[in-house]
Amino acid sequence: MNAFNFDTVKEIIAQAENSHVEFKETTGQLDRAMESLCAFLNAKGGTVFFGVTDKGRIIGQEVSDKTKRDIAEAIRRIEPSAPVNVSYIDVPDTERQIIVLQAEEQRDIRPFVYKGKAYHRMESGTYTMTQDTYNNLLMQHGGRYVWDSLTNDDLSVDDLSEDAIIGAVRQGIRNGRLPETTIREDVPSILEKFDLMRNGKLNNASVVLFGKDFYDYPQCRLRLARFKGTTKAEFLDNRQERGNIFDLLDAAMAFFFKHLSLSGKIEGLYRKEELSIPYKALRECCINALCHRAYHRPGTSVGIAIYDDRVEIENSGAFPPDMSIDKLLTGHHSEPRNQLIANVLYKSGVLESWGRGIALMIDECRQAGVPIPEFHSDGSAVWVTFALPKRAIKRATPQATPQATPQATQQATDKATDHVSDHATDHATDKATDKATDKATDQATDQATDQATDQVVKLLEAIKEDALTARELMELLGLKHRVSFGNSCLTPAIELGFVEPLYPDKPKHPRQKYRLTEKGKEYLRKL
Repeated sequence: MNAFNFDTVKEIIAQAENSHVEFKETTGQLDRAMESLCAFLNAKGGTVFFGVTDKGRIIGQEVSDKTKRDIAEAIRRIEPSAPVNVSYIDVPDTERQIIVLQAEEQRDIRPFVYKGKAYHRMESGTYTMTQDTYNNLLMQHGGRYVWDSLTNDDLSVDDLSEDAIIGAVRQGIRNGRLPETTIREDVPSILEKFDLMRNGKLNNASVVLFGKDFYDYPQCRLRLARFKGTTKAEFLDNRQERGNIFDLLDAAMAFFFKHLSLSGKIEGLYRKEELSIPYKALRECCINALCHRAYHRPGTSVGIAIYDDRVEIENSGAFPPDMSIDKLLTGHHSEPRNQLIANVLYKSGVLESWGRGIALMIDECRQAGVPIPEFHSDGSAVWVTFALPKRAIKRATPQATPQATPQATQQATDKATDHVSDHATDHATDKATDKATDKATDQATDQATDQATDQVVKLLEAIKEDALTARELMELLGLKHRVSFGNSCLTPAIELGFVEPLYPDKPKHPRQKYRLTEKGKEYLRKL
């Protein structure tokens, strides 16, 4: 990357804005600047200058620690991660600086997105990339370099569960998606047919789908919590599971059967048990979360939170570029983030059909007469909220996990066994039964660590040693909706004792700001 000084900056600026140079007066235009930087990465590279007018006049800008943190956070929102050189050039005879963001061409790992959207450059303008252009870039570059297809030289077939592989094959044969002869092939041949092995080397997708040891894959994790009431103030059950997708799906469904109330109705000669939220809707949501999440971010995971009035399922990532929530709800073609993982799940019968997941969730809820789910995204995470029907809220009388009786545990076991055996792969049924029968006496000793969601952690990292307004925090986190920011970030952080307002007795004080408590600072230091 180029080394900049004031003279070289003047020379570049004199050329005016073009296909690889962008001017911004201040970092108040940071989002627009990052969109241009994303466009440069999707082309031949380029440079953004802050402190320069559209006509190329150098005015500089004041640079604070917050300015630098804002820039660093914005760069982290570019996916996949890209090297961006940041320089601060003094403007002579002033206290101001020119900020230079330079990105070189990254031809092997396109396309890039910023806050879940892809951009491209035409002359001196930046535009949202069309879906066709995005798909073409993905085919040219992403098929080989996306995270799930990257090979790991340290992996061997012994690191994978043969039972899980054979179970997936059997389920695929049952669903007519694999030929019957597949079951007679050896494991390496099956992996090659699944595109999980090439030239004797396994890729990341093989571990996500069939792994046994996850020391090098911390993202293969599921957070499960049952809260008392409608906030994160108190746990009734709290645990984390590590495993491949099939294991985590089993754990999720067993957790639902344990904590969501059941109702029964007679169909013919048999009594059919039903969850307060349809089983198929919850299962499809979990499959989508596990299949489409951003696995390249090792510190993230899928999270399931059950409250008295709702269920929330969260995963890292974003909706596909140019895909609005309205479009997702009205029908769309499938655009899996992790193509290899999605392909194996489809062939093994776990994914019902391409692009039908959201419609299936909505249909199941409507048929059951319960509220349809709500879909949300802030550019770095996606979460789905299922509201519990009023009849289920009235009936719910949750008990803390340590008080669960052996009889209640056995009832949950029986119900989980009956339902999971109908829908999970053969190898997974026993695991789901075992998970449901566990006595729930493993409540975490350090609840604060587990309670802190990814959004709360980002909030703490944004505040650090400062006191910031809600608007400033929303800008740092890239959030636009005040209610969503309060529900997912600020309120949980305050309830956990990590953040406190400067005017606690006057929540709407005109100069209200938020800072870290000693507990919050200590938690941040331990991260």
